[in-house]
Amino acid sequence: MTTYPTGPVATAIEERLRAALSPTRLAVIDDSEKHRGHAGHDGSGESHFTVEIVSPTFEGQSRVARQRAVNTALADLLAERVHALAIKARAPSEV
Repeated sequence: MTTYPTGPVATAIEERLRAALSPTRLAVIDDSEKHRGHAGHDGSGESHFTVEIVSPTFEGQSRVARQRAVNTALADLLAERVHALAIKARAPSEV
């Protein structure tokens, strides 16, 4: 299993997604360093993320519905702390 460095924002993302969507697989990847010098990168890190999530909740849902579910679980973080979020959401049957 790959481990990723986690700061307080990444930890909050993971906790909220686990509580809201009960994933069987979850990776929260901090991509902030890749965006140094771009909009939204203030030098403090934890501004750009990729979430790879597999959840039974996504079975039968469209890609848009899955992204909405993730965005809903993270709404206040997206409004206040996270500048960009890439979402790779799949159902267990798609793995």
